Amino acid sequence: MGIGSEKQPWVNGFRIHETKLVKVHESNQRDLVSWNTLICGYSQYNKYKEVLRLFDAMTAANIKADAVTMVKIILACSHLGDWEFADSMVKYIKENNLEIDVYLGNTLIDMYGRRSLAELAQGVFDRMRERNIVSWNALVMGHAKVGNLTAARKLFDNMPKRDVISWTSMITGYSQASQFSDAVKLFQEMMAAKVKPDKVTVASVLSACAHLGKLDVGWAVHHYIRRHGVQADIYVGNSLIDMYCKCGMVEKALEVFHRMKDKDSVSWTSVISGLAVNGFANSALDLFSQMLREGVQPTHGTFVGILLACAHAGLVNKGLEYFESMESVHGLVPAMKHYGCVVDLLSRSGNIDKAYEFIKKMPIVPDVVVWRILLSACKLHGNVVLAEIATKRLLELDPCDSGNYVLLSNTYAGVDRWDDAMKMRELMEDSDVQKPSGSSSIEVDGMVSNYSQEPGLLQVETRNDFTVCKSADIPKSMHGSYRKINI
Repeated sequence: MGIGSEKQPWVNGFRIHETKLVKVHESNQRDLVSWNTLICGYSQYNKYKEVLRLFDAMTAANIKADAVTMVKIILACSHLGDWEFADSMVKYIKENNLEIDVYLGNTLIDMYGRRSLAELAQGVFDRMRERNIVSWNALVMGHAKVGNLTAARKLFDNMPKRDVISWTSMITGYSQASQFSDAVKLFQEMMAAKVKPDKVTVASVLSACAHLGKLDVGWAVHHYIRRHGVQADIYVGNSLIDMYCKCGMVEKALEVFHRMKDKDSVSWTSVISGLAVNGFANSALDLFSQMLREGVQPTHGTFVGILLACAHAGLVNKGLEYFESMESVHGLVPAMKHYGCVVDLLSRSGNIDKAYEFIKKMPIVPDVVVWRILLSACKLHGNVVLAEIATKRLLELDPCDSGNYVLLSNTYAGVDRWDDAMKMRELMEDSDVQKPSGSSSIEVDGMVSNYSQEPGLLQVETRNDFTVCKSADIPKSMHGSYRKINI
């Protein structure tokens, strides 16, 4: 049969165990226990292909598998991504009336969850006579993965007992679904329940804080990490950098960056981009040079940050040099976002005509973002001719976006062509294009007020889960009406 005959380095631990497996394998009298011993042994050392071959040999020998066998076989299928084999095992379980105990049930739920088949996972869960916390966690993760957060939260709320995996699965689900406020709120509840977060939890909640601009919450999480010794790996470090940069605290981001023992390209890219968008263009370029000197390969994201830095600093020629070096030096084929950055680079400096010529020579068809960058620059510099060209393309690509009409209307108004400005507004109305209402929010002393242009839409949300403080624990540069999480 050739089990284990593939030539590859095996760990010493397996060689010791292999001797026992060979004895079982060479035995002339092999019962179910013997086969399960073989299958479990190979599974323990991640020899998943051999596990499946053993099962084929076992069935050929007319030995009926049990739940123990099925756990290892389905686990092997999950690691190999062999879903056809996995489905055949589900069929085998039904045809042979194998009892689905808690271990086999959990394995099936996990397998379906990996495949985003949450309804099938739910079916297994519902049929299980016995469940443990692993069962609940696996199903919560399965529903969260497919974006069914209502079902995931209902399960989470009904759990008889929760551990850090339970909380983290739900928080991560909210964060990945862009429900950042819910992620932060649930994290606060986790802290109130005195459940210690792990590195996955803090990375997820820091991502939510970054998107919401919740500097105080992010800082409190950072403080908790240091105070309670949460393992801060490269992913947590990158999340801290991203959070501080998006909250405008570039100095804190640099502090985290320089203290990180291990850095990857994401670490460098995050801090370079953060410096760029916060107006520290020269520092971003200096850090990029240091990145290259240290032999770190830049990514597509790195060049977005560099091109943004050049655009903000007005370094047109330098930016074009970096753009050209992407493919010629680093072997990176520019994507649409890089072409958009170059159009922005040229447009910001007043080179509207060059920006348009650059667009016409693009090897890929420009998208709405590229044309909108040009149109915005035309409004700023009063270039009506190119504004009309850009608007025409935008209306072909995205006729339902009110911004296209408004930008050209404002461009006409900027050069006193009021009749044309009114015509664009009328065209927008005739096309039944709705202009979304503007909104804003402000948070003061634990109260969040949301304002909208629509009449009567003032909403005030009170949050009592924080205490307002101005503590010496918070850096002076971050003083104000800050809230302190009880963690």
